[in-house]
Amino acid sequence: MDCEALANGQFVGNLDALDAQRQADDNLEHETPIEELFEDQLACADMVLLTKVDRVDLATQHRIQQWLQKELPNGVKIVPCKQGEISPDLLLGFNAAVEDNLDSRPSHHDTEEDHEHDEDITSIHVVLDQTFEPAELVNRLQSLVQEHEIYRIKGFVAVPNKAMRLVVQGVGNRFDTFYDRPWQPDELRQTRLVFIGRLVNEVTMPLLDAKLITAILSQ
Repeated sequence: MDCEALANGQFVGNLDALDAQRQADDNLEHETPIEELFEDQLACADMVLLTKVDRVDLATQHRIQQWLQKELPNGVKIVPCKQGEISPDLLLGFNAAVEDNLDSRPSHHDTEEDHEHDEDITSIHVVLDQTFEPAELVNRLQSLVQEHEIYRIKGFVAVPNKAMRLVVQGVGNRFDTFYDRPWQPDELRQTRLVFIGRLVNEVTMPLLDAKLITAILSQ
């Protein structure tokens, strides 16, 4: 979503250009008003990237975020983007198999190179020795997303009386689970999850904190 355009009472910066692009695409339903498309996008969103926040003042940005949050389903997060920069982990998920070596995975704050994106967005990992029923764990994770600045979750779960490990991945309030392979004989049957979220509290939600998340999941 274009923060500057919304602040000016529009959906996009150049409505004429968007309309011309839509008219040129035979695959689109040209009769659908822009307003309805905007509402449909919000209703279906797992995450909202709010662009051009650097082109409005902080008070305007907060006003737009508060308005958008009222239009979004519960659990859908708004991620402000400055200068068009955003962490690729937010858009593309996680690097392949990073959960296999969580202990050695660096934080986004460990290198200057990562700071060219949003330095307030980071990842943490949580390792638990306990097992979880899939539905119970998803319910807990959905509650965490509702109450904390968490954008993405992914990892492996130990399920009671199951020989296979469960993969869980979530964006916003939407979660998918599936069994990918058997636990190896020399492999610890642990629940290992990676969370991507925000360190700086721009709203009233608690910050991303590994100890707090571990305590909540362990209850």
